[in-house]
Amino acid sequence: MIRADEVIGTIRAALEREPRVNLHGHPIELDFADGVVTVAGEVGGIAAKKLALRIAATPAPVTGIVDRLRVEPSEQMEDGAIRDHVCNVLASEPAFMQYAVQAIVKQDLEEVRGTAQRGLERVIEVEVNDGVVILNGRAESISHKRLAGVLAWWVPGSRDVVNGIEVWSDPDENEDELVDLIRIVLEKDPLVNAAQVSIHSKEGVVTLDGAVPTPNNKRAAESDAWYVLGVNEVVNNLVVTG
Repeated sequence: MIRADEVIGTIRAALEREPRVNLHGHPIELDFADGVVTVAGEVGGIAAKKLALRIAATPAPVTGIVDRLRVEPSEQMEDGAIRDHVCNVLASEPAFMQYAVQAIVKQDLEEVRGTAQRGLERVIEVEVNDGVVILNGRAESISHKRLAGVLAWWVPGSRDVVNGIEVWSDPDENEDELVDLIRIVLEKDPLVNAAQVSIHSKEGVVTLDGAVPTPNNKRAAESDAWYVLGVNEVVNNLVVTG
């Protein structure tokens, strides 16, 4: 029988070997029971979160993950302020102009813009709990779902985004669609000149090539790609020319 401390030790050793997780600067708590690993703590960024979860799921005895990892926010904000920011950015995004945007405030539904129609409705519901943005509703494509998630992540106080938006068109993964969405995200970031970046994706591994003027531009492009749902690894080959 495999002991829990052996599984935790294996995972912790792998986390130690991944510098992007930075286990010493951001300690992570691990627990293992009945095949399920619980991962808790606060990490420095979205890349560290995704990498830590992937590493924790790797050992053979692990059959499930409970994700309690949070990302250190770039700015401390109250839940209400985060919710308002997320709702406002969704309501002002051209891709969601035909969507109803609703806020859940103390379990009550408040209309921010529009009213969801019956049938194949386009609606996004926003709830925030302890810095965690919870998105629900229905969207016409996986790209719309992914874009909503990125916009929620970009709100400075967000510590995590749980994206439960249903997709009522074909939800199958498509590499071209993922690349197109990442390009759209890069184009929305003022720190990135998307025309300078070449994007390739294979099985959730995204490669960025090209030349950018500053290290900040390089970091921003990589971070933007990590925020996209379905991206499991980012290979940043961008060359800094400045």
